[in-house]
Parts: sequence; structure tokens; C-alpha cells
Amino acid sequence: MDNCQLRIELFDSDYLNIVEFNTTGDDENYVKGDDESKYMQSEVFNLFIKCFENSNQLYEFYGATKYDLRKIVPLKNELAGKMKKLQAIKTLEEFKNHIDQIFLGYEFLNKLGQQDSNWQKRWTKYRDKLIQVNQGLIGITDLCLEEQRVLWVIGY
Repeated sequence: MDNCQLRIELFDSDYLNIVEFNTTGDDENYVKGDDESKYMQSEVFNLFIKCFENSNQLYEFYGATKYDLRKIVPLKNELAGKMKKLQAIKTLEEFKNHIDQIFLGYEFLNKLGQQDSNWQKRWTKYRDKLIQVNQGLIGITDLCLEEQRVLWVIGY
């Protein structure tokens, strides 16, 4: 895989510089790289990192952070707020401003520019992909709530 390509999606464990979303463990342990895990490129995850930090003060990017049932609801609420912000973006300028206000958001825009030199003409496609990722993350929190699972978020 080309290291320049920006993957705005959840994906399997075929890529490094990623964050793993693992729901296979319990309060103490998880199965690293489990088949059920989902992954996200760190440049994309950076756009959502505040949701994880705000819902769990013990969040650590390089390591495993546990979101038990008490932390899942705040995480879901943070992600729902992020979803509203993304859905409210109606112009390229609003999109760029939203990304620029995020710590390390420039990395996302740099990768996007490397991948697609005309991304500014197709910016709605990328906004919509971010909304899909956001929906996927909310889906993970829903799974944890419904099945009383623990979410482990592990940065690599």
C-alpha cells in the first residue's frame, strides 16, 4: 500500500500508523489485533481524538485505553456532537476551518492533498467519508452498550 494514501475509513489490520478499536476483551485484557477489531489511520483518528480525550481523562495515544460501560456513554455523546459539527459543514471554507482548528488537522489536509490534488473540488466527498467514519465509531459504541463490551483503543 502507498504510504501517501489517506484512508478515510475503518479497516482491517493491514496498515501501520494506526489506531485499533478492539471490543474483544474484558476489564483487564484484550486480544491485540483480533479479527473483530477495526482500525483507523492516525491522520484520520486525529480528527476524532478530542472525543476520546474528553470522554476518558486517562486516554493515551501510544498505549491501550479502556472504555468500559461508564466511559462508553460519554464517548458516544462526544461522537454524536462531532457528527452534528460535520453534518453542519456546508462550504469548503467551513470544512477547511473545521480541520484547521483540530490539533494535527494539517496532517490530514497534507495527506489529502498528496492523495488527491483536486480534493478541494471534491471536498464534500471527504466530508461525507468522515461522517461515515463517525457513524462507524458510534456503531462501535452502540455494540459495546448493547452487548456490555469493553472498548479498547490502542495506538500503534
